[in-house]
Amino acid sequence: MQADLSPVIAATAHWLTRAYPPSGGALAAALCEVQARQAVTVAAWLRYPTEMDAALLGMAGPGGSARLDWVTGADGTDDRDEQEHAWRTWVDEVVASWAACLLADPELAERAVADVALGEHTAGTPAAFRRLLAPDATDRRAAALLRHPDLLASVAGLHRGELLDRLGSDEALIA
Repeated sequence: MQADLSPVIAATAHWLTRAYPPSGGALAAALCEVQARQAVTVAAWLRYPTEMDAALLGMAGPGGSARLDWVTGADGTDDRDEQEHAWRTWVDEVVASWAACLLADPELAERAVADVALGEHTAGTPAAFRRLLAPDATDRRAAALLRHPDLLASVAGLHRGELLDRLGSDEALIA
C-alpha cells in the first residue's frame, strides 16, 4: 500500500527539507530527512486512508508545489531545468501542510499517529514514528528550521482546519 503513495511521500518530504533545510552536516541532513519523511507519511496516510484513495491520487496526481513555493517565497524566476525539477509535480500541498502541522505540534502528531494506527496502511504491520513523536536533542538540532512553529506557520496554516476536522478535534470549531 505504501508503494502507491511513495512518490508523493518522497517528493513532499524532499520539498520540506529543501524549504526548511537541516542545520549541520550529513548526519543532520539524514535526521532531518527522516523526520520530514515520517511526518509526510503520517499526513499522506491520513489524507489518503484507503487503497481507493491512493489509486485515485495515482490517476489524478497530487497537484505539485507551485503554491507552496509561492507561500514560502521559493518561487523565484530562475530558469529551472524541467527534468531536474519534475519531482515537484508529485508534491501534495495538503500533505505538506498537514506534515508541517505535525512537525510543529507534538500533541497533534500523537493524535495523528494514533489515528493512522487504526487504518488500512498499518494493517498487519505496526508503524513506528519515533523521530516524529519523540525527537531527541540531536534530532531537534538537525531539524531546527523544519520544526520551528513560526517558520512553518505559512505552510501549516494552509490546511490546518482540514487536518483538525479529519482528526475530529474541537479545535476545528475554533479555527
